[in-house]
Amino acid sequence: MTSIEVPVLIVGGGGCGLSASVFLSDQGVDHLLVERHADTSRVPKAHYLNQRTMEIFRQHGIRDDVLAEAAPLDKFGKVRWATTFAGDGPLDARRIHEMDAFGGGELTERYGAAGPELPSKLPQMWLEPILRRHAEQRSPGRILFSHEVIDFSDEGDHVVAEVRNVETGEVITVKAQYLLGADGGRFVGSKVGIEMQGPPSNVNTTTVYFSADLSQWWEEGTLITHYLSPEDPDLSVNLIEMGPSWGKACEQWGLHMAPGPAGRWDNETVVDRIREVLKVPDLEVTVHKVTDWIVNAILADRYRVGRVLIAGDAAHKQPPAVGLGLNTGIQDAHNIAWKLAAVLNGSAPESLIDTYEAERRPVGRENVDWAVSAAQHHQVVIDAIGGGHNIPAGRRGQRLAAYFDPSPLGDTVRARALEIFDTHRGGCQSFEMEVGFAYEEGAVVPDGTERPARVPMRDEHTPTSRPGHRLPHAWITRDGERLSTLDLTGRTGFTLITGPEGTAWSEAAARVAEKFSVQVNAVRIGDGAEYADVDGGWEAVRQITGAGALLVRPDQHVAWRSTGAGEDAEQALTEVFATILDR
Repeated sequence: MTSIEVPVLIVGGGGCGLSASVFLSDQGVDHLLVERHADTSRVPKAHYLNQRTMEIFRQHGIRDDVLAEAAPLDKFGKVRWATTFAGDGPLDARRIHEMDAFGGGELTERYGAAGPELPSKLPQMWLEPILRRHAEQRSPGRILFSHEVIDFSDEGDHVVAEVRNVETGEVITVKAQYLLGADGGRFVGSKVGIEMQGPPSNVNTTTVYFSADLSQWWEEGTLITHYLSPEDPDLSVNLIEMGPSWGKACEQWGLHMAPGPAGRWDNETVVDRIREVLKVPDLEVTVHKVTDWIVNAILADRYRVGRVLIAGDAAHKQPPAVGLGLNTGIQDAHNIAWKLAAVLNGSAPESLIDTYEAERRPVGRENVDWAVSAAQHHQVVIDAIGGGHNIPAGRRGQRLAAYFDPSPLGDTVRARALEIFDTHRGGCQSFEMEVGFAYEEGAVVPDGTERPARVPMRDEHTPTSRPGHRLPHAWITRDGERLSTLDLTGRTGFTLITGPEGTAWSEAAARVAEKFSVQVNAVRIGDGAEYADVDGGWEAVRQITGAGALLVRPDQHVAWRSTGAGEDAEQALTEVFATILDR
């Protein structure tokens, strides 16, 4: 039996696992990724890449390849509600409402001020090949598809796994110091006793992925369009562009609808259903996949057991509302990668790994709860105009007709509904949820300040350099090159950011870095420094003086700050690194 020894074994080659591979490679960590399927996903699944994820892709050199295939913001930056997709009845094909969403329209300026990247739309079936290509380029021969873990054991100081080649049946033994389960919760978590906690779900959905030419009827520009049938609640559907072209040129689609007879449609019977719900009776359709799935809202009780860790859907599953699922998983991987690197290269003890759960599980909890809240509230929104599943067939037409009534009473009906529609910004404009998450405990040194107040709808973001938060973005320049402050953080090591009077911090950082055997890149921003502040943007968000300092982790979160000069910079930084690295 062949044996392989690597520091890290990644189980699962989806969006989270492949991202983890890229991040570990960039940290210089040797690893092996195994995925039971022969190729990346054949179905679109998640399709929204939020602002924070795009910043991470920017840091790791993936952004350009994603943008080359992704939908531009003007092709998806709205959410829309309509009666039916097509049809010639008096209530057919009528727009009910649309609103800017996910950074589109009037939101673009606000999102653009918060970070160097805007959200993108690229379904997983197109994203995962990009991630796989980057993973294989950075770790040749270590990305094994058609390989599945059939068993593993934690031996205390290492993990031993049996990995089977699905095509040949050959079994190899893998010895790793850590195992990262990014397998969607299929095997790894339950094997070590991790429990997924949450209420039982009774929401079933059927999703059909199909190809068809819908250009004659499609009104482009949305991330998702909700069609609310005036006749039958079971004919209400959601339709999403799935590329690879965008707008009216889109070839592939995702259709969410009510489950079929006995809970299931198949590739043949669903064609007539597609034609029925879209009201295009002679539509030529090629069905790729029909999936029935349960909308879950569950969170793992632990993210680590011994030398086994979990991330992505293995740790949290939530309704697709707000689009936090895949993004949260990629951000899990971003968090754990630098910590594994620090432990494996000897700059931190094994206890640093514990901060992964301390930091990421509260974020997982918040994101699951937020998605549930947004999904539940959307039902209130569509009920307000008579389009919800709670409105019986006999009353739907009457309720929707009242919404379109041109009379003064109709004006009142619409005005009331529009106020309720506006509350949906908590579901599609909550960019504080994308870039504002913070770590209150873990590998950070709190400074005793309070977290900036968060508005209830999470549709406003307050940048802050408070420890635990993502480094605030501002535009800076060096030798004429325009950069974001986030670009100062490389793919490895810590970054110390000071002002023009922060030389003592920079000099101390060099000595402390040598003492702790860590990489620290010291930079200065301001008048006379190597980086120039553009229009005072950095001064407005830095929350330190020109003599202060920020220490930023490899994952771009602030680890520590001093608002001004310290009496003994070297001693202060020594204590900071001892705390962060648990030394």
